[in-house]
Amino acid sequence: MKVLVVASYNKGRFSPFIVEQARAFEKQDCNVRFFGLQGKGVKGYIKNLPLLKKEIKAFQPDVVHAHYGLSGLMANLQRRIPVVTTYHGSDINDNKALRFSKVAMRLSAWNIFVSQKTLAIAKPKSKYSLIPCGIDLSDLQLTSKEEARRRMDLDLDKKFVLFAGAFDNVVKNAFLAKESVDLLQDDQVELLELKGYSRDEVTLLMCAADAFLMTSFTEGSPQVIKEALACGCPIVSVDVGDVKERVVGIEGCYVSTTREPQELTALLKKAFAFQDKTCGREKIIADGLDNVQIVEKLMSLYNRVLKS
Repeated sequence: MKVLVVASYNKGRFSPFIVEQARAFEKQDCNVRFFGLQGKGVKGYIKNLPLLKKEIKAFQPDVVHAHYGLSGLMANLQRRIPVVTTYHGSDINDNKALRFSKVAMRLSAWNIFVSQKTLAIAKPKSKYSLIPCGIDLSDLQLTSKEEARRRMDLDLDKKFVLFAGAFDNVVKNAFLAKESVDLLQDDQVELLELKGYSRDEVTLLMCAADAFLMTSFTEGSPQVIKEALACGCPIVSVDVGDVKERVVGIEGCYVSTTREPQELTALLKKAFAFQDKTCGREKIIADGLDNVQIVEKLMSLYNRVLKS
């Protein structure tokens, strides 16, 4: 099967989880090619249409898989090849983006939502599935805390809280995270910004941290939560996206009932007290969120779309 992946390329690269999903397809003997959209807004994306049509004519894919609503809308401006569109959260949670996503939903042969919350907002009437994006499982995720700290040159005696993003990303709400850590009143606790690291370094930081902290205003199905689970890192999060569903039943992982910093501080103390790897990796496998498992679901979906 030939699959053309269509997604934004405005940052000069595709999102890592999109690339990892495509690589998992290639392991199933799929021929995958990428088409990167460059430009801002609908007008910027439409300028890519002649190049997209040229790529489709040359590659002759069976399916076009677009990531995010605006990419899905753009991909559907050609009607030769069926389009499957995945909506990741920012294209649903924002009202302006949702309008374009709604059009993409009507035009797409099939629609994929990554969390129940985004599905509830989008309210599709037909042609949809709930399939979170998967992650790759690796031996590096099994690295001990001590070894990970040595490799990342982190103090073995301090406590580290790994923040779920860059401090300057407004959506991630770093202010609440900093406030929660400050309330610990412990100068041996450091909040680490998740920015500027390679994929392997991110994995090692998750293995090294005493807790992973998410305080975002909105999320879809955050990949970093799944990655932290695969590393066995204790998690403290506000109730956002599908985090509660992902961590339910895992000792050492906690979801707050409020957005009060005092509650998050108390949960961080509980995470510190856990002092072990969680069973998050087992939960990822049980939930079918290894990329190998996700690709099997998507292949079945593609075949269903082609038959119809």
